[in-house]
Amino acid sequence: MEALIFKIRLLILAWFHFRSHSGSISLVKHFSYKDIKKATDGFRRVVYISSKRVAYRAKFRNGHAAIVKEVRAAEDQDDTAFYREVQLLGRLHHRHIAALSGFSSGPKRFLVFEDMEKGSLKEHLSDPLKTPLNWRIRLQIAVGIAAAVEYLHFFCDPPMYHVSISSSTIMLDENFTAKLCDVSLLCSIENNIQPPKSKCSKECRDEICKHTIYQLGLLILELVTGQSSEDGGVDLVQWVQDSRLRRRSIHQMIDPDLGDSYDFRELKGLLAVAKMCVQSIHKPTIKTPQILWFLQKKLGISQGVPQ
Repeated sequence: MEALIFKIRLLILAWFHFRSHSGSISLVKHFSYKDIKKATDGFRRVVYISSKRVAYRAKFRNGHAAIVKEVRAAEDQDDTAFYREVQLLGRLHHRHIAALSGFSSGPKRFLVFEDMEKGSLKEHLSDPLKTPLNWRIRLQIAVGIAAAVEYLHFFCDPPMYHVSISSSTIMLDENFTAKLCDVSLLCSIENNIQPPKSKCSKECRDEICKHTIYQLGLLILELVTGQSSEDGGVDLVQWVQDSRLRRRSIHQMIDPDLGDSYDFRELKGLLAVAKMCVQSIHKPTIKTPQILWFLQKKLGISQGVPQ
């Protein structure tokens, strides 16, 4: 009965909280397992795989394209917890976070997000057939993702600490605006899954925040070098930690797709922030708002407040 009540509340709240980027009110839709399976071509159209989720590209019968993520929940997570997660994820509204448009419950659970016309960031950095990203777009991606993480950690109630940041989990819309596509409510420390709370414990907050900042540093290094950081980015991390960020060293590492079309002062500032991020894994004294502030200051890019 409690699960049914949450379903009803979810649909009612959707009219008030689920807004598209154009500002119109939209209703979160419930999809059947059959709908999801058919739209993803039998779960063969994989976009990315993370420790908790698998994402697929989907196209439904009405022509609606979407990104579908399977939720690999803990064994003891009941329907009520899942509906609560859907409800809160649907209330997120930020320019750099993919909007939730639907869900599917049952033995297998799925979240349906807005489609990203340009595909993943990883594709544009590694696929020679994709349009190379210019320097200005790369800067905007770094600042935009930092702003999204700040929003999740400091402007949401409860805060959403679980964020997977990588070139595979960042999608680009038709204007090359970057959007986070792997956000979760559940807080995990040493495999102990905790339900959403208005305040995460200090241990949880510190551990997850410093890991998120480290991931942001890896992302910045990938934006600069075009090299994948998804296997840990050990070489890139070692390079940026040991480097004095001199022109010759940087020139050897820069993504060839950029050529000479970048501002060296901005590049050096971006790498300084990346270095700060990867070092924070051992010294968790820096927070996301500071990272965003450093990026804006060093790059001269302003980022609007969360909407």
